[in-house]
Amino acid sequence: MWESSTIVTAPEALAFVETHGVVLESASGPVPSLAGTIVGAPIPGSWWGHPQSHHIFQLTRAARASPSILVCRLVQGKVTFVHRRLWPALVCCADRFPPGHLAKLVEVHTAAGHHRVEAIPYPDWVSTEVLAVAAALSEPEALESLGPWARPT
Repeated sequence: MWESSTIVTAPEALAFVETHGVVLESASGPVPSLAGTIVGAPIPGSWWGHPQSHHIFQLTRAARASPSILVCRLVQGKVTFVHRRLWPALVCCADRFPPGHLAKLVEVHTAAGHHRVEAIPYPDWVSTEVLAVAAALSEPEALESLGPWARPT
């Protein structure tokens, strides 16, 4: 389990994702939850009803907007943040995950003022640089980088 603390600023939220590498946006699971860490404790039910929901929204949207963070449904099909340092490991082990879990989620603001989430399929979002680094990794190295949750049981 990860250390419980609170996150107050967007740079702290981004640093949390960078430090942990793979983080759930708000769900409970085998990796830390950004929303739970923002408030300092697991959140039962939906975070939308939490007293700090506006703060959670602000910081999770900062993570979603960061070019250093891939937003996908990697862990248990839940919204997951993956820091760029782990993208090559993810690509190296891509065949271990359902293809839909590797699609990049992008929030689009429509002309009518609505928000819509679009998915960029894997591997369309992967750069040639990430592909080159991934090609140099062994699968055991990549799995070790991703952490215990990704290793076969």
